[in-house]
Amino acid sequence: MTDEKVDIIHNRLKNEADKSGYNLNPDVGFARDLVRSLLINQERYGYWACPCRLAAGDKDEDIDVICPCDYRDQDLNDFGACYCALYVSQEIADGEKSPEPIPERRSPDRDTRPQFRSTEIKVQGSEKLSYPVWRCRVCGYLAAKEEPPAVCPICKAKKDRFERFM
Repeated sequence: MTDEKVDIIHNRLKNEADKSGYNLNPDVGFARDLVRSLLINQERYGYWACPCRLAAGDKDEDIDVICPCDYRDQDLNDFGACYCALYVSQEIADGEKSPEPIPERRSPDRDTRPQFRSTEIKVQGSEKLSYPVWRCRVCGYLAAKEEPPAVCPICKAKKDRFERFM
């Protein structure tokens, strides 16, 4: 793959992150290396498996670690960066905080991963949800995740403006 392709994808991801209330790592060289690794994984597996994790090569098995992975928001909330540090908090993007090591959230036990979870939450009788639903009180955006996003991708409201919807 060419540097031009890496630049195109990096710029696209940066624009998407900016529009959605996320931040790419401000170390452009580091972020470009991660993009290059995502593109290598695209060639290997047919999808953007996280470059910092060992992919199984089976999309159903790896769906939780396809970038952006299922663990990104919780890692951003708890540590200020996602596992591979492609996405970072505003404090890290602004240079007010340094990234720190992040423990692996992905369970080695396949059955406890988000895509294989068998636990469900009953809502209003017969409906079942695997995750709680969070609603942005500003714009109404809904997110079905363990925790609300740090920033609403629609209106950019902060995490504290979300409420549990169901």
